[in-house]
Order: sequence, then C-alpha cells, then structure tokens
Amino acid sequence: MTVLIDRPTWPAHDTVWSHLVSDESLDELHAFAAAHGIPRRGFDRDHYDVPERSYDELVAGGAVPVSNRELVTRLRASGLRVNGRERRGL
Repeated sequence: MTVLIDRPTWPAHDTVWSHLVSDESLDELHAFAAAHGIPRRGFDRDHYDVPERSYDELVAGGAVPVSNRELVTRLRASGLRVNGRERRGL
C-alpha cells in the first residue's frame, strides 16, 4: 500500500492544499481517505485535495511525503493520472 502526499503549497479558500494519491489503485486511495475522515467531495479524478491542517495527521497515518514532482511522476507511472485533456472532457 502506497499513498503519497505532497507538501501543502497550493493556495485556495484561505488555506494551502496538498494532493493525496495512490500509486497503486483508486480503491486504495478511497479507503485511505475514508479511514482518515477525508470527505469524498475532496476527490478530483485522480487525487484528493487536503488542507494544510490535515498534512501531519495523514503522514502520521501512513501517507508518504514526496515532492510534487515525484507525486506526479509516480501517479503517471501507475496509469492513474488524469491529464488536462481528460480533465476538461476533450
């Protein structure tokens, strides 16, 4: 089981956000998120957006901290990455 999280650096809604992904399966990602009280509405096609206040708890709970670059690289390698064209529905 490998759930990855990048540092909270993405600003929106008066906080900064991290991305939580699995490099194995969306089922694994959804199970991890549910076990840590992350609402399903935070899911965005291939990742969960999680607020900065949750970062330390998720790492303590087993999410592996990685750079944004590594997160994207491993997500692409897993075949789970949704690209910009797919995200826009083109």
